[in-house]
Amino acid sequence: MMANNPANSNAVDDIIAYHDRTKHQPERYARGPGGLDWASQPNPFRRFTGAPVFPLPLAGPDDTPTAATLFGVAAVPPRPFTPGAVGWFFELSLGLSARKEIPGSSWYLRINPSSGNLHPTEAYAVLPALKGLPGGDGVYHYAPLHHALEQRARWPRGCKADAAGFCVGLASITWREAWKYGERAFRYCQHDVGHALAALRFAAATLGWRVQLLPEWDDAQLARLLGLDRAEDFVGAERETPELLVKVIVNETAGQVPSPSADSSIEWFGRANLLSHSHVEWPVIDEAIAASERKARGVNPSEPGTVAAWPPPSPPACGHTAGQLIRQRRSAVDFDGVTSISCETFLAILDSTLPRTSAPPFDAWPFPPSLHLVLFVHRVMGLEPGLYLWLRAPADAESLRQAFHADFNWEAPANLARTVPLHRLDRGDLRNFARTLSCHQDIAADGAFSLGMLARFEPVLRKRGAGAYRELFWEAGMIGQALYLAAEAAGVRATGIGCYFDDVFHRALGLAGHDWQSLYHFTVGGPVEDLRLRTVPPYAHLGDPTP
Repeated sequence: MMANNPANSNAVDDIIAYHDRTKHQPERYARGPGGLDWASQPNPFRRFTGAPVFPLPLAGPDDTPTAATLFGVAAVPPRPFTPGAVGWFFELSLGLSARKEIPGSSWYLRINPSSGNLHPTEAYAVLPALKGLPGGDGVYHYAPLHHALEQRARWPRGCKADAAGFCVGLASITWREAWKYGERAFRYCQHDVGHALAALRFAAATLGWRVQLLPEWDDAQLARLLGLDRAEDFVGAERETPELLVKVIVNETAGQVPSPSADSSIEWFGRANLLSHSHVEWPVIDEAIAASERKARGVNPSEPGTVAAWPPPSPPACGHTAGQLIRQRRSAVDFDGVTSISCETFLAILDSTLPRTSAPPFDAWPFPPSLHLVLFVHRVMGLEPGLYLWLRAPADAESLRQAFHADFNWEAPANLARTVPLHRLDRGDLRNFARTLSCHQDIAADGAFSLGMLARFEPVLRKRGAGAYRELFWEAGMIGQALYLAAEAAGVRATGIGCYFDDVFHRALGLAGHDWQSLYHFTVGGPVEDLRLRTVPPYAHLGDPTP
């Protein structure tokens, strides 16, 4: 096993040290910039100057299938593999969703959420030759502001075009997050990769396509494939950290999507733009990137009992199309403190987070589930306020019982309409605690419920290697994206919370050591809209008025 390698063991120790160092505590926050230097705020849009640019068609009028498609309830026939379909795929995963304006200021929102709306995640398509895409076989950077592909590499003439699909690589520009969040920013970059991965899977579902993560691609291979190791193309510009590669399966009957070769690109184009004219160095982040470098490996089959056979999905009832739901997703900035939801709605939202191997987004995830949801229930009709556990892997039940406080109840709430993996640990009004836990943010108390994502931590790192640190955060981001869309479908709204007191949460549960760690917090409720803001269609600057 990987844990027997001393170098791997040292890397695990190093990434755990990073994790501990970047915990917020009530008496001190993780080291950050202290104040925001607005003059150095990073440009949220990477471009490659000199690269051929190929605008993608915008989707136009919404003819996406029902929102139920996103939750695995309905399937659609696969769309043909065309540049228009590729444009749809990127528009509904990583494209713009709106432009917000107030007098003197404006900014863009995107389909995929990001901490602080800073968007460290960059995407690259590895495409075969397609009719209507003059660049032919090659590697393309997706430029969301212009909804275009910038060709980074052209493969040799004669590379086989395969109608079965293509690949997408994701990378992170950590400076975008570190500008605001300092040392903790590496965590947030990994959340965003997980959100983007789930967003890719949800967009694929609207086309009848599928997405599969390829964990056998290590960081060095991915950097070569995407050109991220080409120092000459990033002279003076912020470098990108390779994260993951996915296979987008367009046609299940057309055979296997061939994995690209990291050495097949022979002609490169473009130089990266500079995002900030001044920078603050955060060596701890560089050390965390090095410690968590993902090495070449296979994927071991899941151990018996780690993946449950869940019942069919039961998402919230929703009359929207999939495209409408995806486009309207927003991160709430405030909740009204009064909105309640029914118990059935509460369970339907949580149902979207179950790791079903045959439904989006977790059918794209090759690893056994490692995260559970610890819930602070505030305003759920038919459910007593208190502390609850949503158990995403039943095999972990006994381990959690042993780790949690001995006086927790572990009760199955009475009168539930269906059997669900929900356990009540304790009763009581936890709004003040939820607020305090989330760095004193009211939003954690003013929703219908909030939660912390609790991960099996050190045992996973020892087994899979320090690179699994990133993967655990990706799983958290995927859960978050499922919560976002399910909340929208239920007529409420969600938001991720990256600022929380890690060890306060652990002590409240009775946890000690590193076997279990909280990686992400979330909250769901009735949003308060800021009426000062004007909303403009996302691609009005391209002459498209479609909302």
